[in-house]
Amino acid sequence: MTELYELSLKELSTKIQGKEVSVEEVVKDSFNRIKDTESQIDAFITLNEEKSLEIAKELDEKGPNSDKPLAGVPIGIKDNIVTKDLLTTAASKMLYNFNPPYDATVMTKVYDAGMIPVGKLNMDEFAMGSSTETSYFKKTKNAWSDKKVPGGSSGGSAASVAAGQIPVSLGSDTGGSIRQPASYNGIVGLKPTYGRISRYGLIAFASSLDQIGPMTRTVEDNAMVLGALSGHDVHDSTSAKRDVPDFTSLIGKDIKGMKIGVPKEFMGEGVDPAVRASIEESIETFRKLGATVEEVSLPHSKYGVQVYYIIASSEASSNLQRFDGIRYGYRSEDITNLEDVYVKSRSEGFGDEVKRRIMLGTFSLSSGFYDAHFKKAGQVRTLIIEDFKKVFSEYDLILGPVSPTIAHDFGTDQDNPVTAYMRDVLTIPVNLAGLPGMSLPCGFSEGMPIGLQLIGNYFEEEKMYQAAHAFESATEFHKMKPVILGGNA
Repeated sequence: MTELYELSLKELSTKIQGKEVSVEEVVKDSFNRIKDTESQIDAFITLNEEKSLEIAKELDEKGPNSDKPLAGVPIGIKDNIVTKDLLTTAASKMLYNFNPPYDATVMTKVYDAGMIPVGKLNMDEFAMGSSTETSYFKKTKNAWSDKKVPGGSSGGSAASVAAGQIPVSLGSDTGGSIRQPASYNGIVGLKPTYGRISRYGLIAFASSLDQIGPMTRTVEDNAMVLGALSGHDVHDSTSAKRDVPDFTSLIGKDIKGMKIGVPKEFMGEGVDPAVRASIEESIETFRKLGATVEEVSLPHSKYGVQVYYIIASSEASSNLQRFDGIRYGYRSEDITNLEDVYVKSRSEGFGDEVKRRIMLGTFSLSSGFYDAHFKKAGQVRTLIIEDFKKVFSEYDLILGPVSPTIAHDFGTDQDNPVTAYMRDVLTIPVNLAGLPGMSLPCGFSEGMPIGLQLIGNYFEEEKMYQAAHAFESATEFHKMKPVILGGNA
C-alpha cells in the first residue's frame, strides 16, 4: 500500500476532497514522517505542529471544498519568509529569536488556499550561498546522499520535498536558489517571472532579483501551487498588475511546432560531460514530441556571474543595514557605547559569507567605484536582457542544464568562494533578466539527479508547464526515488 507521504500533491488533494482521508490524518502523517527522517535530512529549523493540527481540525469540521483543491495539503516554508508568531530566522544568528508580528503576503495566500504550514525550512544564511552550508543552525543533507550538499540557498525546501516529508515547499530564488537545489534533489522547482508573486514579507537579499516560488515532485503540482500564490499586491511596488491565469490550462496538450532554443554558451566548457549528455538526450526527447530544437546564442550571459555579484551584493549591503542590534534580533552583550552595539552585534550576528557580500557591495557602491562597478554592471545587465528578448522573438522556450555539475560533497567549496559562485553560472542570467525559469529531473550521474532548465518569456509560465509536463510524461525520471523514500537509488 502506498503511504500518504509518497503521494503527489494532486493525489493527496484527491483523497482529501473525496473524504478518503481526513486532513488531520494527513498532517499527523507529515509530522511522523518528519520525525522519522529529520535526523537524516536536517531540513527544518522550526516546526509548527500545534497550530497545524488546530487548522487541520477546523478544515475537517468544514468538510472538503471543491473551490479549494489545495486545502489540507501540508507545506514547508523557507525561513526567510515572514510568518506571524512563528520563528523566522533567515538561518542567521542575527535573527535567532525573531517572532514576526505579521505574515508575508504569500503566507496569507497559503492560508487562504487552505494549505497548512508545518514548519520553517533551513537555508543558506540570508539566502547567501548555494549549498545550505552557511546556515547558522545546521547543515541540511541531500535526500539522495547524506555526503552531498542539497544545493542552496533553498536546500531545506528541496530536500524536505524529495525525502517525502512534505509534498510542497516554498523557496526563494535570487540567482538560482530554487532551481539549483531542485536539480540536486531530483524535484520540480519554479522561479516565476519577477513580479508574479509578491515579495512583501520576504526578507530581502537583493530586491531586484528575489522571487518566491514553489518546489514540488511533479510539474502539475507545481502549476497548481503557483496559481494559489500569484497575484498583484498593493504592499509590493514591484508586484505585477496581471491577471492570474490557470497555470494548468496547457498541461496535457502536445508541443508539436513549439520552438526551443539551446544557448551554445550553456553547453560549453565547464559543464560536466554526464550533465551535457543528459541534456542532449532531453533535446532528442523534445524533438520526438514534435518540438523544433535549435542552437541559439546568449553572448553576454558569460558576464552574468560578475554582474550578479556586484548587483546582488550592492543591494544586500543596503538591505542588511536594518539589522543593527537595536530593534530586534541579536544584540551583543559586550558593549560599552552605541558604536559597540552596531559593530559588535553585526560582527557577531552575521556569518562569514554574509559579511563577505556586505563588504563587496559596500565597495561597489562607494565613491569612486560606483561608476566602474555598480553602474557598469547595470549596463551589462541590460545587454543580457536584450539577448533574451532577441531569442524570444523567434523561440517559445530556452533549454539547458540547471547546474554544470551534480551535487558536490560537503566542504568542497569551503576555501574557494569563487568556485561556489560559478555553480550558479547557468541560472543567474534568468534572474538578471527577470524571466521565469524551471528545473525538472532529466537524468542521473553517480546515483545523483541531474536537472533540466526551461526558461520562458515574461509571464508565460503556462507554456513552460506545457513543455515540462510533456517531457515528464515521456520520461521516468520524476518517478525515481531516493532510498529514504523507498527507492533503490
